[in-house]
Amino acid sequence: MTSETSLLVVFISMALINNLVLTKFLGICPYLGVSRRVDMAFGMGCAVTFVITISGTLTWMINNLVLQSIGMEYLKYIAFIMVIASMVQLVEMYVRKFFPPLYDSFGIFLPLITTNCAILGTCLFIDLWHLRFLQAIVASFAGGLGFTLVICIMGGIRENLEWADVPRALRGAGITLITAAIMTLAFMGFSGMIKG
Repeated sequence: MTSETSLLVVFISMALINNLVLTKFLGICPYLGVSRRVDMAFGMGCAVTFVITISGTLTWMINNLVLQSIGMEYLKYIAFIMVIASMVQLVEMYVRKFFPPLYDSFGIFLPLITTNCAILGTCLFIDLWHLRFLQAIVASFAGGLGFTLVICIMGGIRENLEWADVPRALRGAGITLITAAIMTLAFMGFSGMIKG
């Protein structure tokens, strides 16, 4: 398999087949909490994509170039969390300075990107799957795009559900969880798309 093909396989795998939210159930809190409107969902998706891409790249470098070379791999969890927290702080300062309405609309969910298990999960999957450097970058970026894709789809559906005739017992969290379950079933159709 050529390097371009392997990168494409990693991209499709992380964005669709092994989608962090719908197949690994990581990042559910912002997925359900910030997906009321498409614009908020897209903003959160962009922030998560940036953080996940930079964090995945930096944690790969720290783990493979520093920690493994000095025999201190056991510190990788601490290093991963410190990198993720630093990147989230950078995003939070940027959004607060240049997009105040977006910052206000995120509320508590922007700082919660630090505890978004999708980001830490991606860093750990990169290590678990022994990806090379370019594959790690592509996997991180694709994981963020997959997150953005599903949160924006959910945002669009939830905007339309405001005008739908939903039974009283299912309004709010009920119909949201049913919608998430149906989306998960739809994304299960991508499994088996790439045979390894």
